[in-house]
Amino acid sequence: MQQPSLAEALMRLWPQGDSCMAGLRAGIIAAAPDVFARYGITTSLLAAHVMAQISHECGAGRDVVENMNYSAGRMMQVWPSRFPTMASAQPYAGNPRALANKVYNGRMGNRVGSDDGWNFRGRGGSQTTGREGYERVKKATGIDVVSQPDYLIDPRYFLTCAVSDFINCGCLPFAKADDIVGVTRRLNGGTIGLAERKAWLAKWKAALRDVSLAPAPSVGLPPVIASPPLAPELPTAKPTNKPTNLSAFIAAVVAAFRRT
Repeated sequence: MQQPSLAEALMRLWPQGDSCMAGLRAGIIAAAPDVFARYGITTSLLAAHVMAQISHECGAGRDVVENMNYSAGRMMQVWPSRFPTMASAQPYAGNPRALANKVYNGRMGNRVGSDDGWNFRGRGGSQTTGREGYERVKKATGIDVVSQPDYLIDPRYFLTCAVSDFINCGCLPFAKADDIVGVTRRLNGGTIGLAERKAWLAKWKAALRDVSLAPAPSVGLPPVIASPPLAPELPTAKPTNKPTNLSAFIAAVVAAFRRT
């Protein structure tokens, strides 16, 4: 019997994983052996913790960029101290850029009176947020997500950036102890979404129980590089209800690299 693979698990658990970014799952699959080895994700337990957190943070690939399009009522629930009344929230309703700058500027390294809140809103597999967070990823990976924020959601660099955040936030010791509360506190700063994260962890543990983390057969992609050239315009994909074959995803990513 053929041994199950991370690729099979990802395709099954992220059925709409390419709905926001074309080829995202293929990019993760291609990068996983190198990225996991580089960051010491050497057991199925550690891989399950990494993938559970990523799955929650980006909605299994459906929410790779933070949606700041809130109603006034929802703003009052999420940021009650900033929006104590409907009148205080109303000017930002349906205005994502203004809202991001309002709630994120002046902290996390974002400059007051700038567009930093919007430019450095949550992105990627770990929903990296704030100029300081983006600079941390850049320093750890050599990928310039500060000047090119959408590198965080580029299929080539998505997993690298997310796992580097997981490691640099101090999650690894807690993952080794199978302590999801500790992992979540380090990555999230609290325990938001803990129940959903636990559910994801159970799914990934089951999916990866007998999975080898050895490198998969080559699909012709170059390895993740420390200092990437400017990426081509990032592809987008419209949501679809039709199943898509893994080989089609991989072919699309390979074709994109051949054009660069």
